[in-house]
Formats: sequence, C-alpha cells, structure tokens
Amino acid sequence: MTGTSVLALRLAGPLQSWGASSRFTRRTTESAPTKSGVVGLLAAACGIEHDDDVRLAPLAALRFGVRIDQPGTRIRDFHTAHHGVTDAAMPLSERFYLADAVFVAAVEGDHGLLTDVHEALRAPAYPPYLGRRSCPPAEPVDLGLYEDARLEDTLANVPWQAAAWYRRRHRTTAPQTLTVLRDPAADESAGEADVLRDQPLSFDPAHRRHALRTVVTVAVPTPVPAGSHDRTRDAHDPFEALEAMEALEAVEALEGPEDPDTADTLDVLKDESA
Repeated sequence: MTGTSVLALRLAGPLQSWGASSRFTRRTTESAPTKSGVVGLLAAACGIEHDDDVRLAPLAALRFGVRIDQPGTRIRDFHTAHHGVTDAAMPLSERFYLADAVFVAAVEGDHGLLTDVHEALRAPAYPPYLGRRSCPPAEPVDLGLYEDARLEDTLANVPWQAAAWYRRRHRTTAPQTLTVLRDPAADESAGEADVLRDQPLSFDPAHRRHALRTVVTVAVPTPVPAGSHDRTRDAHDPFEALEAMEALEAVEALEGPEDPDTADTLDVLKDESA
C-alpha cells in the first residue's frame, strides 16, 4: 500500500504551449507540459481564482510527471495586440506552439484531494486549456483516478495515447520507449536531473511567482496502445471508400464500362460515400 493515489490526464489538441521562461515579446514553449501549466488547468477546473494562494497550495504540492506519447511539431506564430485601457498598439510578439502533440500527465497525492479534483474535471468551473487559453483540448482530459498507486507505475502503464493516424504512420517504426519527465521520489537520488523554474507559488496576475523544481528524465517501455480495443482503432475513415472507388474506376477504364460486376461495385461505393 502506498497511501497515495494518482490522477492521470490525456493532454491532446491541435495546439499546445507550455511556457516556463518566456519573457517580453518572445513566448516559447517547453517540449512537454509544465507542472505550473497542469496545476493551473486543475485549479481552473476546481474554480480556484488566480489570487487564491491558499487553495492553490495543496495542488502545487502534488507530485507531478508527464510522458511524451506523441511529440508533435514546434511551430511559430506572430501576435498583435492593443492595450486594454489606452488602446495603444503593443509590440509584435513571437509565440511558439506544439502542433499535434499528445501527452500523459499525472499527479500523485492525497486520495481525498484527488477525488475532488477528479470530480471537478468532469464538470469544470472554468474550461481547461493546454497552456494558453487559445489552446483547448481536443477531448476530455480525464484518464482516470488510480487509487493506492505510484506516479512512476502509472506513467509506465497507462496505455500509449498517440493518435490513431500517428500509430498507423509509424506502425513499422513505433518507438520502443517513451520519455517521462517527473518529480523525483522522496527516497530517490536526483542524479543528473534538470532544474526548471516551474514550481507554482502564486498565479496572481500582479505578481506571479514560481520556484525551482527538480526534473528527472527516464525512459519507459512503450505500453500497449490505447486504441487496441477502443473507438480509435475502428474509427470510420471516409477516405478509405474514396481510395477503393478510385481503384475500381481505374479497373473500369481498362476493362470498359460494360463490365457489370465493376459497375455494380462502383455504384455501391458511390452511394456509401455520398
């Protein structure tokens, strides 16, 4: 018995952006979700206001980790804005995002606290977003609450969450391991761990504060894909019918339109794709 529970999240969407050291007009993104970003998502679901440091503290104290299931592609965009009071033009800003990325994030801590957070995720007070308000998740983020569990085990065993199209594209080159970035255990030597200013202390817009956080990087064997027995494996792909119809049309062009079997099959495919 560990005495702790783990809440797992699937963070996937067209765009994500997880800044940890952005300043001025250059807003970068880390290669994986940050603890401050995920804690902010959970706090929003629980209805915790930005200046409520007392209610934020238990969430910030949770042990955090993230697994990179689909790394995505880093892209750059430019933003213009105007001051909310004076309407003066603000400097042009350069912003970076992760496109088509999928992560499994998890937090470990008191079962009662995580039960409340889990319920809040199912009916959030404020909608979740993936680092920035312009980055909504593609689907509900809840992957379940694991009672009497450890962060390391959950991140190693939750099914691979990469999108079905990504798994098809990499079916012959699927990764043998996935990268996990997590807080070290209390009895674990940090070794060559990294340090990131990512431990949230306050989300007050007038004075945001973050402390340094130790991050351990490990590799875990790629689990069985999440789509092995779910809807993603059997999802309807409308382009499959179009590809089959194009192949039959090519056969018809070679054999001639008088072939009744090919003509009947074409008629059926055209009706199904309409």
